Amino acid sequence: MGMIIAVNGKGGTGKSTVAGLIVDYIASKKLGSILAVDADPNSTLSDVLGIKIEQTMVGVVDETSKKKDSLPAGMTKDRFIEMKIQESIGEGSDFDLLAMGRPEGPGCYCYINSVLRNILNDVIHGYDFLVIDNAAGMEHISRRTERIIDKMVLVSDYSVIGVRSCVRIYALAKDMGIKIGRFFLIINKLAGSLDPLKGEIDSSGITLAGTIDYDEELLCLSLTNKPVSDIKNDRVRNSIENIMKNIMER
Repeated sequence: MGMIIAVNGKGGTGKSTVAGLIVDYIASKKLGSILAVDADPNSTLSDVLGIKIEQTMVGVVDETSKKKDSLPAGMTKDRFIEMKIQESIGEGSDFDLLAMGRPEGPGCYCYINSVLRNILNDVIHGYDFLVIDNAAGMEHISRRTERIIDKMVLVSDYSVIGVRSCVRIYALAKDMGIKIGRFFLIINKLAGSLDPLKGEIDSSGITLAGTIDYDEELLCLSLTNKPVSDIKNDRVRNSIENIMKNIMER
């Protein structure tokens, strides 16, 4: 069974960028096959990774609902949806990508999350790594989309509020009884000394995997819609390498 690495944090922390850097690291080191999962309705992971997605999970569900009277004989709607979603997985040169998309209307999240859970249970056996970019905050954890996670990576920006948000996600995951191997904290967009956050980090109970400095090149890649694999800054690459060594070895 593949290793599941779930990435979470409040909006604006660079969560999707960190998820993309993790995917890029695993791919560049040729550690195994990768399925990146964009479980954030505000889908940006495809842009971060530089891969075009033709269809999202939500798109498949909506399209199937319009054609519910013309499903293949003997196939349930749920099974047909799961089959079409697996067919919608985008293929990159070094990884595949599955995107959830943005549900519309009340009650849609619960059904989409249920479908996502079933799909992950099916596809996990075909990949060495699943890297999941979660919705900002606690959306999928509170709905138990991921029941077994090997590594939960919580991303904070350079702020006390960001660290405390990670602590709340950490506490909720434990309260929900979700099976998680290890929790890790990453401080992203570091713009000074770590000392002002040291007290918050030490009291959080979360292992600090490392930090990523604020970087103009990463910002430029985002502004020009280029993938994180184009990063040339050795400082960022070294930070991710150290972070991933800490995550993978524990």
